[in-house]
Amino acid sequence: MGNFKEDVARVEAFVFDVDGVMTDGGITPTPDGDFIRRYYAKDGYAIAYALREGLKICVISGGRGKMLENRLRMLGVTRIYLNCMDKVVAMEEFFNDYDINPENVIYMGDDIPDLECMRKVGIPVCPADAAMEVVEASRYVSEYNGGMGAVRDIIEQVLRAKSLWAKNLKGVLGVDNNNAQ
Repeated sequence: MGNFKEDVARVEAFVFDVDGVMTDGGITPTPDGDFIRRYYAKDGYAIAYALREGLKICVISGGRGKMLENRLRMLGVTRIYLNCMDKVVAMEEFFNDYDINPENVIYMGDDIPDLECMRKVGIPVCPADAAMEVVEASRYVSEYNGGMGAVRDIIEQVLRAKSLWAKNLKGVLGVDNNNAQ
């Protein structure tokens, strides 16, 4: 573990929790058993941008729901573990499948169930409003709360360190907006 800026430049993958990280933690149950969550558009843009630039993203959550899965798939996330009761096993499967060195991984969590995963990666991070135990276990605490830009914050830092952030004016899908009619 060295300098934070140097370490984020070596990041090859992100692992994110959902509720309290990609959302503010609030959920509204629907009559059909799904849940309505509120997402921050800039977090979503950063996820899709990072994937387009070749970084790997895995989402592991004890949460569930078709709307959640649809949101992640719309962003391009393919490694999704929902209703997951053993986050470490899921994360290790992701590492093994892609031959990822855990030292070059950022895990962003916000609560007690994330601590074990955070201890197994090189760069554990959290939103500003994470549980105190998670804050203490983190190498970096975003200035943004969960669901309010924390995901964008850490992805942008990594992509800037790699000189990949805003390197062109193409949108998430690679379309050059300067030449759009």
